[in-house]
Amino acid sequence: MPNTNTPPKLLDQVRDRIRVKHYSIRTETQYVQWVKRFILFHNKRHPQEMGAEQVEAFLTHLAVDGQVSASTQNQALSALLFLYKEVLAIDLPWLNNVVRAKQPQRLPVVLTRSEVQEVLARIKGMYGLMANMLYGTGMRLMECVRLRVKDVDFERGEILIRDGKGGKDRVTMLPSSVVTGLQSHLEQRRTLFDDDKRIGKTDVFLPDALARKYPNAATEWCWQYIFPSRSYSVDPRSGADRRHHIDEKLLQRAMKKAVQAAGIAKPATPHTLRHSFATHLLEAGYDIRMVQELLGHSDVSTTMIYTHVLNKGGRGVLSPLDQL
Repeated sequence: MPNTNTPPKLLDQVRDRIRVKHYSIRTETQYVQWVKRFILFHNKRHPQEMGAEQVEAFLTHLAVDGQVSASTQNQALSALLFLYKEVLAIDLPWLNNVVRAKQPQRLPVVLTRSEVQEVLARIKGMYGLMANMLYGTGMRLMECVRLRVKDVDFERGEILIRDGKGGKDRVTMLPSSVVTGLQSHLEQRRTLFDDDKRIGKTDVFLPDALARKYPNAATEWCWQYIFPSRSYSVDPRSGADRRHHIDEKLLQRAMKKAVQAAGIAKPATPHTLRHSFATHLLEAGYDIRMVQELLGHSDVSTTMIYTHVLNKGGRGVLSPLDQL
């Protein structure tokens, strides 16, 4: 007879704790991967047997041998912080003193208004609608991908962005220029929903707390993803076979092709449309605090980076060569 008192394996404990904290599936995947790499790097020693020396050795290995970016190294450290504090319940002061890799200070890539027009004109269909919404609202890529029917208020001209970066909700505008296209898309989306309903496949992912509070919500129209996948897939957490939202990589590829077709020599991605949104609002004279609120930045200093983009080369100073 199996021993039902056997404690779960460490990686399963990490997954369980992440789900209790309501972290995203992406964070779960990354954190589990980093914990596993940390253990394998130290010849499968249990983290309880290791300390600051082993953590620093692993992070140094990533930077020197793996040549990872600062953000990647910091993600690995965040995963180990989570492991020790949240899973093993070990409060080790040395973890708070580990030096994080310094993020390079780079200005964001921004497209001019004419460049935005050139790019948007070359993205058609659902991807074109999504690209227009990214530039027109300042949403992050995944915020757009995860939009649900209930999040759009046509009467008020608003989009409610739920559970954005840092778990925060915020409201942004619904551009009038996308209303007709979005309504037409939702009509097609409703047809797809009705087709799914006939075969009992309308169930969508809901966070655990919402699923418990509203047990029937997962099959209702208002909770459906606006931009759905073309096919069904198995949810890695619940094992349910259902229609998820669209894969963001599809929009990234469409954007890349459009930038190349337009002959724009900038490494522009869907996130570039968010940067362009913020910069063009500031150019138009809107208050930086308003732009901060629309972007969902916790600190105005994050939004301030766009003021540097506004300054032309040399901080707007006219070169002496041009004064001859």
